[in-house]
Amino acid sequence: MGCSGRSDCAQGCRVICVKENHVLVIYNTLTGRKEEFRPLVTGKVRMYVCGITVYDYCHLGHARMIVVFDIVVRYLRARGYEVTYVRNITDVDDKIIKRAREQNEPIDAVTTRFIAFMNEDAAALGVIKPDVEPRATQHINEMLRMIERLLARGHAYQAANGGIYYDVSSFKSYGRLSGKRVEDLRAGARVEVDEAKDDPLDFVLWKRAKDGEPSWGSPWGPGRPGWHIECSAMSTECLGAHFDIHGGGQDLQFPHHENEIAQSEGATGQPFVNVWMHNGFVRVDEEKMSKSLGNFFTVREVLARYHPEEVRYFFLASHYRSPLNYSEENLDHARTALTRLYLALRDLPAAEYRSANPYEERFQAAMDDDFNTPEAIAVLFDVVRDINKYRDTASAQAADAGAALRHFAGMIGLLGSDPEHYLKWGPAGAKAPQPEQAILADEDIERLLEQRAAARNRQDWAESDRIRAYLADRDVILEDSVTGTRWRRV
Repeated sequence: MGCSGRSDCAQGCRVICVKENHVLVIYNTLTGRKEEFRPLVTGKVRMYVCGITVYDYCHLGHARMIVVFDIVVRYLRARGYEVTYVRNITDVDDKIIKRAREQNEPIDAVTTRFIAFMNEDAAALGVIKPDVEPRATQHINEMLRMIERLLARGHAYQAANGGIYYDVSSFKSYGRLSGKRVEDLRAGARVEVDEAKDDPLDFVLWKRAKDGEPSWGSPWGPGRPGWHIECSAMSTECLGAHFDIHGGGQDLQFPHHENEIAQSEGATGQPFVNVWMHNGFVRVDEEKMSKSLGNFFTVREVLARYHPEEVRYFFLASHYRSPLNYSEENLDHARTALTRLYLALRDLPAAEYRSANPYEERFQAAMDDDFNTPEAIAVLFDVVRDINKYRDTASAQAADAGAALRHFAGMIGLLGSDPEHYLKWGPAGAKAPQPEQAILADEDIERLLEQRAAARNRQDWAESDRIRAYLADRDVILEDSVTGTRWRRV
């Protein structure tokens, strides 16, 4: 693919001139290796990502998944691909039903509320909205049709308890995504007391109705879908029986994605997905962050203390397939790094991005290597080094480097703020102060600067130093120059 000649796509993504010798490679979980990416239709990409089950606030594990695939979409579009991005919402599930009972409210009230919260969190993190965001409850008919096809093709059966189950033994390549052997899985499987399936590995496609639970009519009586059939039905409905990329968290690789392959290929007789992508876990004390373990931090909790771009940087500083350890120390490192990037942009004259620059090929090489954001970020800091080198002696070159910095950072959703705004940013909970130290409002800082300027004018250096020290104790740094004094938070 050649250069599109654009500087931005319709959704605000940066674009690059793709060098003819560059190929994009993606690690494919299905094959266990990096492969050159070749979409089924030249120039177009169809991608489906398993989204959130909406019964609680999103935690950082959810946020990492959302940001990772936001980066994938941004970069594919930057490369000139026309991307159709689908990310589903699971809005019927045992956990949702349980939460609705606990709160004594209708299920749709719970899901509507947490969908709104999810969208707020994603927007705060700078995530581009999916092109299509199907909800499970809106695609029950598609699920029923897929189950009927599986029954007709001999891949499913109705059990004595009225439920419809997938017959894993009917799908000969079961286990290829996860690398698990059916014999080993069968030996370790357990069956719930109320299930009547033929084999411990078989999984439910349609659950019979229970008192007090939501249900829909079906040829097998009222009930609701199993979790796995939801994504098979929604992805094929939105993108067709065979599409390019399917993504999600590493925890979904088995059994959810394994079961999706069995269902979809069993129903259509076609290959399901060419490339499977899975992001690594966010860990706390070396354990996966999850609601079931009670060791999670919600996006909202973290955004009360850290700028959204700092959280985004925290995710991107590690490769998307690697585990990521949550700690305030790591988020503080993200803050320090992002501050350095914004300081480089401060006071630079405006310049238009020029595609022929020494950084573009290195940035592209990093991103073409399985979306290697840590290497791409390293390129950003090389640009910063050149900005600082040219700043005082070659302002045009510094401005050109600044335009490149903004352009490449924009491809991964960073440096979207005005430098002064970011450097002065400080939410009410940022860096919890000591009991005697209140976090100062902007207007209070400006008032103290006026007092300090007056002290300096009368050469009261002791008072000037006292105000500087007072502000420093409250994480406000002053920068004096011949043009005046500026401040920023740390």
